Amino acid sequence: MNFKTFRDTVELWTGRLENLRERTALRYLRGRGIEIGALHKPLWVPPWAKVSFVDRLSEADLRLQYPELRDLDLVDPDVVDDGEKLGSFADDSQDFIIANHFLEHTEDPIGTIRRHVAVLRRGGTLYLAVPDKHYTFDRDRPVTTYEHLVRDHREGPSWSRLDHFREYVGSVMKIGDPAQREAEVARLDAMNYSIHFHVWTGDALKDFVERAIVEFEIPATLVSIVANPSHGEHICVLRKSR
Repeated sequence: MNFKTFRDTVELWTGRLENLRERTALRYLRGRGIEIGALHKPLWVPPWAKVSFVDRLSEADLRLQYPELRDLDLVDPDVVDDGEKLGSFADDSQDFIIANHFLEHTEDPIGTIRRHVAVLRRGGTLYLAVPDKHYTFDRDRPVTTYEHLVRDHREGPSWSRLDHFREYVGSVMKIGDPAQREAEVARLDAMNYSIHFHVWTGDALKDFVERAIVEFEIPATLVSIVANPSHGEHICVLRKSR
């Protein structure tokens, strides 16, 4: 693609792409990378960005765990792997990582960001879209404190796992009876169901990312965090230090 074609293409897409997710992808994504947990909503990327898809389950197993998605077209993952740990990927191997509505599902968000940044090449981009609790079923849940996130990282998340399920079952599923609530907690835990373990607002998310980068010496810079009201989320872009 010569410079004139590139310029004309960018001008065309910039004029047509009204979706903030897509405009952000156009600006920041290039090279070869991965998208984690795309399900039925893979992110549009420009043609100079080549994506492989990663999920913790195969397409068939995803349909079993999420029967509400049975009538939708799901992305068939290229790699089945734990998106928090990315054990199938070497350090410094990817130009970008996309993880939309994923961070809230992780049990150790600090560890997840550290691992994602490690997998990026220098100058690589971590593209996150994180829901704001005010626009989701999490509206009645408290914002996860920074101190809680630090403890999840330092001690491991097992200490808080069942309490997260209890909060979810009570505040989201609205199960008030204690015996029924504990039974549902046990059921979700046994099937390793992926709830929103952590909850943020835009200000809390920005504070968390900035503090974690400094305290845990993550070699990255928060280059953009923008509210995306049409999706009830905040788009957060980090760049690995060169």
